[in-house]
Amino acid sequence: MYTGTHLLADLTGCAGLDDAARVEGALRDAVAAARATLLDLRLHHFGPGQGVTGVALLAESHISIHTWPEHGYAAVDIFLCGHAHDLAAALAALSSRLDAQGCEERRVARGFGLPD
Repeated sequence: MYTGTHLLADLTGCAGLDDAARVEGALRDAVAAARATLLDLRLHHFGPGQGVTGVALLAESHISIHTWPEHGYAAVDIFLCGHAHDLAAALAALSSRLDAQGCEERRVARGFGLPD
Protein backbone atom coordinates (compact mmCIF):
# COMPACT_ATOMS: atom_id res chain seq x y z
CA MET A 1 0.00 0.00 0.00
CA TYR A 2 1.31 3.46 -0.92
CA THR A 3 0.17 6.54 0.98
CA GLY A 4 2.38 9.37 -0.27
CA THR A 5 5.74 10.93 -0.88
CA HIS A 6 7.90 12.78 1.60
CA LEU A 7 10.23 15.30 -0.06
CA LEU A 8 13.08 16.81 1.93
CA ALA A 9 14.93 19.73 0.37
CA ASP A 10 17.84 21.98 1.27
CA LEU A 11 17.57 25.39 -0.41
CA THR A 12 20.76 27.46 -0.57
CA GLY A 13 21.61 30.99 -1.65
CA CYS A 14 18.16 32.17 -0.60
CA ALA A 15 16.98 35.75 0.03
CA GLY A 16 14.42 37.13 2.47
CA LEU A 17 14.65 34.30 4.97
CA ASP A 18 14.19 36.70 7.89
CA ASP A 19 10.98 38.12 6.36
CA ALA A 20 7.99 36.29 7.85
CA ALA A 21 5.59 37.69 5.22
CA ARG A 22 7.81 36.45 2.40
CA VAL A 23 8.14 32.98 3.97
CA GLU A 24 4.36 32.86 4.46
CA GLY A 25 3.85 33.81 0.82
CA ALA A 26 6.27 31.09 -0.26
CA LEU A 27 4.33 28.49 1.74
CA ARG A 28 1.01 29.67 0.28
CA ASP A 29 2.48 29.55 -3.24
CA ALA A 30 3.74 26.01 -2.60
CA VAL A 31 0.32 24.83 -1.38
CA ALA A 32 -1.39 26.28 -4.45
CA ALA A 33 1.23 24.85 -6.83
CA ALA A 34 0.84 21.39 -5.26
CA ARG A 35 -2.95 21.59 -5.67
CA ALA A 36 -3.31 20.80 -1.96
CA THR A 37 -5.97 21.86 0.56
CA LEU A 38 -4.77 24.37 3.18
CA LEU A 39 -6.28 23.86 6.64
CA ASP A 40 -4.10 26.26 8.62
CA LEU A 41 -0.78 28.07 8.35
CA ARG A 42 1.42 28.91 11.34
CA LEU A 43 4.67 30.86 11.52
CA HIS A 44 7.12 31.79 14.21
CA HIS A 45 9.66 34.56 13.62
CA PHE A 46 12.65 34.42 15.95
CA GLY A 47 13.26 38.20 15.90
CA PRO A 48 15.01 40.84 13.79
CA GLY A 49 17.61 39.27 11.51
CA GLN A 50 16.63 35.80 12.74
CA GLY A 51 14.97 32.91 10.95
CA VAL A 52 11.39 31.80 10.53
CA THR A 53 9.75 28.45 11.14
CA GLY A 54 6.50 27.79 9.33
CA VAL A 55 4.11 24.97 8.67
CA ALA A 56 1.18 24.69 6.31
CA LEU A 57 -1.24 22.09 7.70
CA LEU A 58 -2.90 20.37 4.77
CA ALA A 59 -5.80 17.97 4.37
CA GLU A 60 -3.19 15.86 2.56
CA SER A 61 -0.46 16.26 5.26
CA HIS A 62 1.97 19.24 5.51
CA ILE A 63 4.59 21.57 4.06
CA SER A 64 7.11 23.04 6.51
CA ILE A 65 10.15 25.31 6.40
CA HIS A 66 12.87 26.42 8.79
CA THR A 67 15.18 29.24 7.71
CA TRP A 68 18.69 30.37 8.59
CA PRO A 69 19.06 33.83 6.99
CA GLU A 70 22.66 34.15 8.16
CA HIS A 71 23.50 31.20 5.89
CA GLY A 72 20.97 31.82 3.11
CA TYR A 73 19.67 28.33 3.90
CA ALA A 74 16.17 26.89 4.24
CA ALA A 75 15.21 23.33 5.22
CA VAL A 76 11.97 22.29 3.53
CA ASP A 77 9.75 19.30 4.26
CA ILE A 78 6.86 18.45 1.90
CA PHE A 79 4.69 15.41 2.65
CA LEU A 80 1.63 14.84 0.49
CA CYS A 81 -0.59 11.76 0.47
CA GLY A 82 -1.83 10.26 -2.76
CA HIS A 83 -0.77 10.67 -6.36
CA ALA A 84 -2.81 13.74 -7.36
CA HIS A 85 -0.42 16.38 -5.99
CA ASP A 86 2.59 18.01 -7.60
CA LEU A 87 5.52 18.01 -5.17
CA ALA A 88 7.92 19.32 -7.84
CA ALA A 89 5.68 22.33 -8.46
CA ALA A 90 5.45 23.00 -4.71
CA LEU A 91 9.24 22.92 -4.37
CA ALA A 92 9.68 25.11 -7.47
CA ALA A 93 7.25 27.68 -6.01
CA LEU A 94 9.14 27.82 -2.70
CA SER A 95 12.50 28.02 -4.46
CA SER A 96 11.33 30.79 -6.77
CA ARG A 97 9.72 32.91 -4.03
CA LEU A 98 12.91 32.67 -1.93
CA ASP A 99 15.29 33.22 -4.89
CA ALA A 100 17.10 29.95 -4.11
CA GLN A 101 20.34 29.51 -6.03
CA GLY A 102 20.65 25.82 -5.20
CA CYS A 103 18.41 22.92 -4.26
CA GLU A 104 19.22 19.41 -3.05
CA GLU A 105 16.26 17.08 -2.63
CA ARG A 106 15.50 13.59 -1.40
CA ARG A 107 12.23 11.71 -1.82
CA VAL A 108 10.90 8.89 0.32
CA ALA A 109 7.80 6.83 -0.47
CA ARG A 110 5.70 6.48 2.69
CA GLY A 111 3.15 3.91 3.80
CA PHE A 112 4.47 0.70 2.29
CA GLY A 113 3.67 -2.36 4.35
CA LEU A 114 0.41 -1.05 5.78
CA PRO A 115 -2.50 -3.49 5.67
CA ASP A 116 -5.07 -2.91 2.92
